[in-house]
Amino acid sequence: MNIIVTGASRGIGFELVKYFSQFPEHRIIAIARNEALLEKLKQECFEEHSVDIISCSQDLCDRQYKSLLAATDSWDCIDILINNAGYLVNKPFEKLDQSDWNKLLDINLLSIVDLTKQLMSKLKASEHAHIVNIGSMGGYQGSSKFPGLSAYSVAKGALAILTECLAEELKDYNISSNCLCLGAVNTNMLNEAFPGYQAPVEPKDMAAIIGHFALNNHKVMNGQIIPVTLSNP
Repeated sequence: MNIIVTGASRGIGFELVKYFSQFPEHRIIAIARNEALLEKLKQECFEEHSVDIISCSQDLCDRQYKSLLAATDSWDCIDILINNAGYLVNKPFEKLDQSDWNKLLDINLLSIVDLTKQLMSKLKASEHAHIVNIGSMGGYQGSSKFPGLSAYSVAKGALAILTECLAEELKDYNISSNCLCLGAVNTNMLNEAFPGYQAPVEPKDMAAIIGHFALNNHKVMNGQIIPVTLSNP
């Protein structure tokens, strides 16, 4: 399969690319801003699995896709798109300014909208493509909410609704769209939200769950918003 993973320079995204690299039949593009960390990922995938992934260093918020489109130029289709890149601000509601809201919505929602549109023709060319949006329990309706995370939770909630809308709009093209709302995982982002908290799940373990889901569950699920959590936080 032809697979794209965003936010691949650390945490769950990093481990997701390594998960897919176990299978030599997959071709993988890893996207992130940090070129040095992408090179580290590329090296580890080659050393551990003899797989040469494609690393693509770019900031999705600048809406410049020249390097990514060049990387996919030889692909006839895209089978899996995992929108994993995210951004969090931990700040009380009254202290959030317009720039905070703009950045959170841009990274966690609008960049995903734009990237998905840019890749639509190659997603449509797949026999059955799967868009997997990585959400959060903070954006899952009825879940516990926490002070300081209102803007982040709102953005992730909007991503869940986008997932449902894409599922309906794209079903005639055999494109499935699902959202996994993650609970607490030991990542840098979790530490920003809950300093000192030790989560019960490691990034490698969560990546294996997401990877298996992306490869298989489009066959039986579409438009689903699914909590994946042992702890929140």
